[in-house]
Amino acid sequence: MSNARATTLSRRGLLAAGGALGLGAALTACGTDDGKSGGPGSGAAGAKSGPWTFEDDRGQRAKAGKTPSAIVAFVGVAAALHDYGVPVKGVFGPTTTKDGKPDVQAGDLDVTEVTILGNEWGQFNIEKYAALAPDLLVSTMFDAAGTLWYVPEEQKKKILGVGAPTVGISVYDRQLTRPLERMLALARSLGGDVTGDKVTQAKKRFADAAARLRAAAKAKPGIKVLVGSASQDLFYVSGTNLSVDLEYFKALGVNFVEPPESAKKQGGGWYESLSWENIDKYPADIIMMDNRTSAIQPAAITQATWKKLPAVKAGQVIARNPEPILSYDKCVPLLDDLAKAIETAKKVS
Repeated sequence: MSNARATTLSRRGLLAAGGALGLGAALTACGTDDGKSGGPGSGAAGAKSGPWTFEDDRGQRAKAGKTPSAIVAFVGVAAALHDYGVPVKGVFGPTTTKDGKPDVQAGDLDVTEVTILGNEWGQFNIEKYAALAPDLLVSTMFDAAGTLWYVPEEQKKKILGVGAPTVGISVYDRQLTRPLERMLALARSLGGDVTGDKVTQAKKRFADAAARLRAAAKAKPGIKVLVGSASQDLFYVSGTNLSVDLEYFKALGVNFVEPPESAKKQGGGWYESLSWENIDKYPADIIMMDNRTSAIQPAAITQATWKKLPAVKAGQVIARNPEPILSYDKCVPLLDDLAKAIETAKKVS
């Protein structure tokens, strides 16, 4: 196995199950430095003319002669930009399900109106990408090295060779509020509407939901939450470090199951792998389960050990998206759903 291939499989495995990322272990405007230029507009059409720049979370400055309009992005990024009125031409990453419906990571995108360059890990059609004449490529980053998520390492040179500048928004080892701010700044630079009523109301709802979750956690400090993801052979228990949503929820006071660092070592610090026979290792009152299409969903889990878990028997299982769509509108339900679960949970562990 080549080093490049080994790196790809390792990263995929690390992020697959409980951490934050993809299929993984189962298969394996002038801009300013902070991106706050471009001014508020009514969408991409409101972008300023003239040179555009944006400094991303790698410390790299993307530049263009004018505000980009032929944008290609990881599907979750495209969904976030859509919420700010910034359209994209092409997407990559989980966009449609096997039956052709929008994937959970597509948000409110009209998936019939974008060119899908790849729907699975390792897929990225360079010919289709070049045909779009892209003037910007955007993705998230789930490691300290600044690797653009779902941009295949083995194709990276050719993809960059098309000539479009790239922007990376980090979702690694920080709280959710930071990448939300950074995506808002990027949308602003691209002419998105970031000051209108829709966004203003979404930010207020986010703040209210955060306050609700903090209050719920404070009122029921004994309620313990386990974060899991299911594959055919293994059950993954996430720690709260590294994941933007869990780090933020923990800061708001949520009492999470925390696998020891030694147990998460094989999972790169993201998660502990358990056999299905041992999934009762950690007592929990609520279980948050990975809702991405790459994971087996709770209704499809047939293992008897799963069905015997107290939280499962009590119906205290909720969904979690380890790759949140980074708009305030889409992150409100993440807070509200967990708050409601804690408010109504019975102590069963």
